[in-house]
Amino acid sequence: MQALIEDPKLWDKPEKAQALLKEKNKLEAAINRVRDAETQLKDNIDLLELAEAEGDAGVISEAEGHLKALQKVSHALEIESLLSGEVDGNDCYLEVNSGAGGTEACDWAQMLLRMYMRWAEAHNYKVSLIDRTDGEGAGIKSATVQIEGPNAYGWLKSENGVHRLVRISPFDSNARRHTSFSAITVTPVIDETINIEILDKDLRVDTYRASGAGGQHVNRTDSAVRITHNPTGIVVACQSERSQIQNRAHAMNMLRARLYEREMQARRAGKEASYDQKTDAGWGHQIRSYVLQPYQMIKDLRTEVENTDSAAVLDGDIDAFLHAALAQGV
Repeated sequence: MQALIEDPKLWDKPEKAQALLKEKNKLEAAINRVRDAETQLKDNIDLLELAEAEGDAGVISEAEGHLKALQKVSHALEIESLLSGEVDGNDCYLEVNSGAGGTEACDWAQMLLRMYMRWAEAHNYKVSLIDRTDGEGAGIKSATVQIEGPNAYGWLKSENGVHRLVRISPFDSNARRHTSFSAITVTPVIDETINIEILDKDLRVDTYRASGAGGQHVNRTDSAVRITHNPTGIVVACQSERSQIQNRAHAMNMLRARLYEREMQARRAGKEASYDQKTDAGWGHQIRSYVLQPYQMIKDLRTEVENTDSAAVLDGDIDAFLHAALAQGV
């Protein structure tokens, strides 16, 4: 790849050159992580042997601690090697939609959005808000963000589905326990190497005034765009850009991503019975339960992974769930 990049003729096609450079940087980073782990392993084994020979308990304990930490790194690298799908390395769109539960569900949708944003930030991924519709009383009815970073789609694709919350509602004056649902949809950002045919006659394009903090342009013109794909009923919207043209282009990219994911799900449907599992954000369709009352337990119903530290999970610590789903091919 380095030899190809150094070929001056390659840069006659900037898009191809940039794609090759991106792939090279991704592979270099992966190789460097493995080599770094190998170096750390050798150094700590040497240190441990030397410390044992000298009877230095403090250094022995320190080296063992480094090896235990390295074991986690090694496990993560092993899991990451499973990210071999056609678009696993791509950026992704993550959409949150509140389901059954009214205001409580809108608040839950906002909690989920925050959880994924905190996870992305912890992994040094870039998060951009594409569209957001606020709830009437609190929280959000829906929101879409774009998450940019290595293997963003590969890591988050297993989060597709309905997420169930059980807690004492802060919106109930009688302090009763409520159950709420929100649906997560994760789709890959599709590049030009994958051809998705979309006919203009199949589209309905609506424009509306963007919501948000305002400014010289936002909220003053109908710059936000909503596109409905009539054959499938898929609806996408974007209001993050200042111009209607930019928002339409971004919405079309999201539509291509949704159509690609729909096709991939349809292909998997012949092998799996889960194709329709996330069609209804309500009872009987959840993939994960977040119970905050009367006890604290977050459990993935597909992999059986559990975590009693609900605060940490809702603050973005979801790697255990993502790793298990990837390892089990969920």
